[in-house]
Amino acid sequence: MPEQGRARWWGLLAISLGVATIIVDATIVNVAVPAIIRDLGITATDAQWVQEAYTLVFAALLLVAGRFADRAGRRRTFVTGVVVFVAASVLAAVAGSGEALIGARVLQGLGGAMILPTSLSLLNATFTGREKGVAFAIWGSTIGGAAALGPLLGGWLTTELSWRWAFGINVPVGALVVAATLVLVRESRDERAERGLDWLGALLSVVGLTGVVFALIEGRTYGWWEREKPFSLFGADWTAAISPVPVAALVGLVTLAGFVAHQVRRDRAGRAALLDLSLFRIGSFRNAVVAAAIVSLGEFGLLFALPLWYQNVLGYSAFDTGLALLPLAVGSFLASGLGAPLVQRWGATRVVQLGVAAELAGIAGLGTVVAPDTSWWAPLGYLFLYGVGVGLATAQLTGVSLREVPVRQSGQGSGVQSTARQLGSALGIAVLGTVLFAGLGGTLGDRLAGQPGVDPAQREQIVAAVRESAGAAIGGLAADPRTAPIAQEAKAALSDATRYAAFCAAGFLLIGLLACARLPRDRPEPSPPSRRPAPATTSGG
Repeated sequence: MPEQGRARWWGLLAISLGVATIIVDATIVNVAVPAIIRDLGITATDAQWVQEAYTLVFAALLLVAGRFADRAGRRRTFVTGVVVFVAASVLAAVAGSGEALIGARVLQGLGGAMILPTSLSLLNATFTGREKGVAFAIWGSTIGGAAALGPLLGGWLTTELSWRWAFGINVPVGALVVAATLVLVRESRDERAERGLDWLGALLSVVGLTGVVFALIEGRTYGWWEREKPFSLFGADWTAAISPVPVAALVGLVTLAGFVAHQVRRDRAGRAALLDLSLFRIGSFRNAVVAAAIVSLGEFGLLFALPLWYQNVLGYSAFDTGLALLPLAVGSFLASGLGAPLVQRWGATRVVQLGVAAELAGIAGLGTVVAPDTSWWAPLGYLFLYGVGVGLATAQLTGVSLREVPVRQSGQGSGVQSTARQLGSALGIAVLGTVLFAGLGGTLGDRLAGQPGVDPAQREQIVAAVRESAGAAIGGLAADPRTAPIAQEAKAALSDATRYAAFCAAGFLLIGLLACARLPRDRPEPSPPSRRPAPATTSGG
């Protein structure tokens, strides 16, 4: 193995590339969905499950995967996750039906859940002192840049080649990540962990998180209380008048309460638990996890609304939308170079606060320029500022959460932190989506009330079509000279709704910034040239 002092930084790049792969894949698929529908002949519901099957499995397994990595070995778990993710990508690339593609996405969710928390615990076990802040800066900027570059890459692959390449591109990248990780990254694990796994705890956590995440991401589709659309699972139809969403939420919350009670009982009995609740007695960990969940409410939810506005109001193609969002990626990448010296100078906590403030300013600024006649250049500066904030805040908040977590429990801590972010993101998208589509329906209805020649029945029909198509129906209205004035009103309504969502996201980030005030102050700490993890918590690999 190469000299560990230099190799660990190359290993960091390998780990970051592995994480970037799952982030890019998620955003690429969003762009490729229309082409998938046309090619496979699947329904809109099936297409929705192509996206959400991954999200459900990914979010539900983060906690279990983090704990498993502590016991089985973090490098081994990371590499296994990449292999599973790549194998699932191959299955997705050759899928001939919607069912096969959804099954492949489930496997991708499993692989992704093994990659993300394990990447964090590997960084926590490999770097110490202020170097850890630099490492997390690189890791975080990779995520922010990947999230913004994904739509651009997805638009190009889908347009120039095929949607299948959106999955096929993962194969060579994954092979490179596996080879580099095995050569450059040291193995580490919790040597004091008991054999076996808390299987009941794992089952309770997976069922509970699946129920809660399903409710958050499907509430707008199936109704928050009354069933608004048919729902079926594994061929069984949901026939009750009540929506499956509140039932899933109730089952999830009750199961999670049972999970916590089970963990407490195992802890009192002196038996190993899936989640060591003593972690929450660590102030830096507890406060950072809460702050991460709150910040995530507003951090990425707007990326759901902006592409709809660009494409349906400004008339951008999928590729042009990716180009429009490129300043976000540039800002996030630059933050990696900027974040390292800032962490060395001010410490991670201040950099987190600066990053969240930049995100807040960027999103609030975007809300002021969203309009039907917005110039292409008007959002660029705000997107860049938002990207810088993501690059600074995301990584360092993660680093702060793990700062005082014992290395042997890095997987648990990473799993909790990642799960909190996923729940925050899911809740944020649910809230912002509700604000967006409720605002779209209400504003468009008011605008059409004064439109000559549009009776109440037609108004309801138009509002429903625009809202349920997420604005895609605007193009058809604009193409017909008779309905072109209605299309202009719809564009104005979608712009208003996007602006409401932006200000709502800014409000979440303001609360997150206040939560960051409770993060611990940084203590001056030397940055050694090279430190290996303590022998008690690592094993040669």
